Amino acid sequence: MSTINPFFQEAIKVTPQGSNKYSAFLQPEWCIGTVPHGGYTTAVIYQLTLTHFAHAHPKLYQSPASPISIQLSFLRRTATGPVTFEIEDVKIGRRTSTIHIKLLQASEKKPGELDLMLAGYITVSPPDAEVGISANTGWKPLPAPAAGSRADGSVDLAALGRTGSDGVWRKHVVPFATFRKATAQIELFSPVDEIQRKRSRHAITDQWTRFRPGGDVNGRWTEAAVAYLIDTFPMALDGFDAMSTAASKESGKPVAEQKASSWYPTVTLNVDMKKHLPAEGVEWLYSRVVTKAVRNGRTDLEVTVLDEAGDVIAVSTQVGLVVSASRNVGNRKLEKL
Repeated sequence: MSTINPFFQEAIKVTPQGSNKYSAFLQPEWCIGTVPHGGYTTAVIYQLTLTHFAHAHPKLYQSPASPISIQLSFLRRTATGPVTFEIEDVKIGRRTSTIHIKLLQASEKKPGELDLMLAGYITVSPPDAEVGISANTGWKPLPAPAAGSRADGSVDLAALGRTGSDGVWRKHVVPFATFRKATAQIELFSPVDEIQRKRSRHAITDQWTRFRPGGDVNGRWTEAAVAYLIDTFPMALDGFDAMSTAASKESGKPVAEQKASSWYPTVTLNVDMKKHLPAEGVEWLYSRVVTKAVRNGRTDLEVTVLDEAGDVIAVSTQVGLVVSASRNVGNRKLEKL
């Protein structure tokens, strides 16, 4: 097991259980309410993919293959505890290979049986097979991220981490931390409220983050941790909370109750891993989160993750729901969303 982020590595540990079958244990520290966080579950699946190719195809590639594309459908809400994975090798190729994965958990309605909770396709490629042209498209986040203290407008991350502020950037306290336990695994920095509110009118959220799994101040962003980060954006959820509050005022519902009772489960999630991180990980990553429409309790999310140099590390899109948190608290039964 990697010596980087031991708390996280234990949380995403996957164990072979026979031919194309694996087990894992979803941890409560990585939940939203009672449901394991979608990004955390994606990180477990990232680790599942590494484990499968190391275990089932150890001589397939000269260097270890890792996911370049992840496509997941969250069919039913998962629960903490043991899970079983089943894998089908759909295509085994020289440059890319694709697997079909199923996540199963014990059924509450049919004792002794397993329910299919999540299904997806993952495509992998080894670094030495990644050959061909590379081109600089000139893409940059627009509007530009809020200014830091440096002369070129960039953020002095050393100062931000040391003092909690740089330019208009400040350390952000995540609301509803007890309910959104999974968000406690990061240290989050955002533009001051006034600037962020202006961007929120255009459904744009920016954040700089450091990984702090289990409170580890030496945490580093690894590629598996990026799979968790692409679904971690507390400030974007703040915006949805504000929308819920406005909707409550119009409908006559109690505002405080509505604002505190929203849950945003993932329905589908797609990830394109663009650039490998160093083996030792990195301290800082930036995320730009954009929502184009919220309609009839369903929303879209587009997340772009960049490193300090401004290189794109990963791009993610997802479909999410906006529902009452009563579906994610207390003594619940597993069910379709």
